[in-house]
Amino acid sequence: MSLNLSNNIPSEEEMLCVLRQRHGEARQEKISAATVAVCGLGGLGSNIAVSLARAGIGKLILIDFDRVDVSNLHRQQYKASQVGISKTEALAENLQEIAPYLTLETHNIRVTELNALSLIQPADIICEAFDNAAAKAMLTNMVLTKMPEKYLVAASGMAGFGSANEIRTRRVSERFYLCGDGVSDVEDGIGLVSSRVMLCAAHQAHTVLRILTGEVE
Repeated sequence: MSLNLSNNIPSEEEMLCVLRQRHGEARQEKISAATVAVCGLGGLGSNIAVSLARAGIGKLILIDFDRVDVSNLHRQQYKASQVGISKTEALAENLQEIAPYLTLETHNIRVTELNALSLIQPADIICEAFDNAAAKAMLTNMVLTKMPEKYLVAASGMAGFGSANEIRTRRVSERFYLCGDGVSDVEDGIGLVSSRVMLCAAHQAHTVLRILTGEVE
């Protein structure tokens, strides 16, 4: 993806220097070398991607089939001017403004059992960020059974006005982490609140960084 850099944008080395100061050189080297797949670019996925981009992740694989809708704007990392644009295109545009040297791979497609393996195979870590229970189960089962060498960071339960302290990260198995409260469901009519969705997304992004830097549970 080509860059359109203005003169006031810091150089890649300047941005890396700051990240090395914040994270430590050894940690940042691991983060910068990593590829992460974000499956679903809604409230979870778009916020995960922004957090990882700001942390200096090396490459993001962004996957979604949907377009930005006005109903997305209260919790997803899109602008009002992007309504109607595919989420992959819109998020890539926003991420380039945040982290201009980030490598991006976008797939404007629905993830299915037929294409999931080929889409996420290049990733070191897969983030499940769907809002559909069947899609969540499909991706989780596929990664755990057919890609046991991969790390999976998934989410369950982030709806409503419940306490922020109920959002947590659990290590389900050696390479499978689950973030959320594990209970709340938008189908119960509770609704999705920006701050709580972002909390869960932050848990997922932070888990990715901890895995990459060896800070596992």
